[in-house]
Amino acid sequence: MVSVGRVRRALRETVSGLPPAFWWLWTSTLVNRLGGFVATFMALYLTLDRGYSATYAGLVAALHGLGGVMSSLGAGVMTDRIGRRPTLLIAQASTAVSVALLGFVRDPVAIAGVAFLVGMASNASRPAVQAMMADIVRPEDRIRAFSLNYWAINLGFAVSTMAAGFIAEHSYAAGFLLEAVMTMICAIVVFVKLPESKPVQVAGEAREDSVGLGTVLRDRRFMGVVGLSFLVALIFQQGAVGLPVAMGAAGFTPADYGMAIAVNGVLIVVLQIPVTRFIEHRDPGRLLVVSALLAGYGFGLTAFAGSVGVFALTVCVWTLAEIVNAPTQTGLVVQLSPAHGRGRYQGMYTMSWAVASLVAPLMSGLVIDRYGAEWLWGMCAVVGTVAGLGYALLMRRVPTATTTVTHADADTDPVIAEEAPAVAARGEKAVVLGRVDEGLPEVGASGGSPH
Repeated sequence: MVSVGRVRRALRETVSGLPPAFWWLWTSTLVNRLGGFVATFMALYLTLDRGYSATYAGLVAALHGLGGVMSSLGAGVMTDRIGRRPTLLIAQASTAVSVALLGFVRDPVAIAGVAFLVGMASNASRPAVQAMMADIVRPEDRIRAFSLNYWAINLGFAVSTMAAGFIAEHSYAAGFLLEAVMTMICAIVVFVKLPESKPVQVAGEAREDSVGLGTVLRDRRFMGVVGLSFLVALIFQQGAVGLPVAMGAAGFTPADYGMAIAVNGVLIVVLQIPVTRFIEHRDPGRLLVVSALLAGYGFGLTAFAGSVGVFALTVCVWTLAEIVNAPTQTGLVVQLSPAHGRGRYQGMYTMSWAVASLVAPLMSGLVIDRYGAEWLWGMCAVVGTVAGLGYALLMRRVPTATTTVTHADADTDPVIAEEAPAVAARGEKAVVLGRVDEGLPEVGASGGSPH
């Protein structure tokens, strides 16, 4: 009874204090992932149902990824200029239409073109979601909010992959239509329940369009985070591209790979919330270093795997890294982003993952074909070590994310005042963003949480 009470209390503390708008955004994310079909079954649809070659399927997958890369920055600019809500509505409605169309086109050129559009539309919502979440959630609750959102993504993905497998056995077209309907439901939720969260400008502050893509590119500290994010993403992508190829080459069946990789989704669903409670008030710099090393060496251990059980054990190691890295790194991106430039900053961060999804398949295939899978896993360990060292150096110069002030302080400080309208709209009383400046204390300087 005591343990049940503790569990209930832990769950209540995990979900309490977050605004209603966050939960509608969370619901939209969950529904969207529950309808996931294209990304999971595109290759099988093209090769088994349509009879195209594996080479053509790879080309279509690459075009889908290229669309995501191209839309990342554009969607980030839209998020800042026209707002979070309009960008979300355009992205989700476009995704629904393009996914439905993909289920009916038959010409190979048309399929490739529509897949490119699907990649653009589906990736365009990510900068808007992350920016809106940063707008509506208090700074001290952001790690918890990002973690809950990541949990929803993986819960939806785990359920959708199982359901989509049964749907695909009967009709791939039904799968495409189901994803289109679910995505349109997300758009409806956004339209009905989510108000615009874009921070309101205060008289006397800099124009919002003063933060351009050039500003992001000149932000060396933030671009360092983007570069390290790309390295970590290269590692995590190997779970979907390098691992199945290596297991197949070693004589394991697709079912064996399915059993091993299923551990990833199960662990995230089970552990994301309790791990978040553990890391929520810990030094983000150390968490990022540890997660990079766990990711690199978790995949590195795959070189010694000779059974499905050992493969599953290595998945456990890098999944723990994923659970820690995802909310912590997203929180760092928000911390380094000016309020009126969050869309552009999130777009650049999203692009690092999109580019990694293009590079990882090429890299893993080349290394495995020429040198063997053991070299790929060794490279993962090296990349993880480099990323860990990079985070250790970078986080020494990153300031605290928040400063506790009164609204009177916000009235006298134009930089702090930038966040005051958004804070007031959320009903907060004292906590607003502080200036990201070299003069503020460094993260971890006191040995504890920056919050």
